[in-house]
Amino acid sequence: MAEHGDVVDVATIFLTNKECPYRCLMCDLWKNTLDVPVRDGDIVKQMRYALERMPDAKRLKLYNSGNFFDANAIPRRDRIEIATLCKRFETVVVENHPSLCNQQCIEFRDRLDGNLEIAMGLETVHPDVLPLLNKQMTLDGFRDATELLCKNDISVRAFVLLKPPYLNEREGVEWAAKSVEFAVGCGVSCVAVIPTRPGNGAIELLAERGEYSPPRLRSLESVLEQELAVPKTYRVFADLWDAETFSSCNECVTARIERIDQMNLTQTVPPPVQCHCVEVDSV
Repeated sequence: MAEHGDVVDVATIFLTNKECPYRCLMCDLWKNTLDVPVRDGDIVKQMRYALERMPDAKRLKLYNSGNFFDANAIPRRDRIEIATLCKRFETVVVENHPSLCNQQCIEFRDRLDGNLEIAMGLETVHPDVLPLLNKQMTLDGFRDATELLCKNDISVRAFVLLKPPYLNEREGVEWAAKSVEFAVGCGVSCVAVIPTRPGNGAIELLAERGEYSPPRLRSLESVLEQELAVPKTYRVFADLWDAETFSSCNECVTARIERIDQMNLTQTVPPPVQCHCVEVDSV
């Protein structure tokens, strides 16, 4: 759902790039990256190839497994041509680390005909867990970056983790909700809640040590319910990629995913799923 309440098509281009230098504990995007930095013009060629083959859409997401305003990921001179290629879109969304939000963001916004939205990983506001994620970011840094962007008419969306390592199920739900509220308090207009997934090696090691277990699908549903319980001026979405793997009940998993999807699309809370299963709220 867009900010005006309509459901719109979004074109997404996954740009092949070098591994992000921040190497956050929970990230697995390094598995699909290059061993060397891209050369000038490489990203532009990738975009041209994709745009020539994808259907029309009013919005575009450019994801590069890293940070759009990292010159080693997106060469600065390429951004001029990238902006030209984006002129047909009403909104362009890119990923970026809070510490890389600076004048370059404003310069790129000025080259677009439409709006710019920057997605940043907040992950969690838990004071003990955030430093352990190797995010190399503070809450003050996130707040400052958001303030800079909003003051310059750049929209901000945030990624929040559901149940990162070191939290049990109940804490995972509690701190995801707190993290959403913090992001919105900073000026974020859209938040995506993402279940913390295994798959990068580090998370599996923490699981072996009893410091991580996958969140439950009901927990993801619960966070979204809490945030949509009353009318909001911002949007909150639940990431449903591989959502079935987080369910403990085969009987209600499909209905539960459909309910979450409906909440994503309408930003309202439909009637609950009725099932005999019992979800455990803590570990």
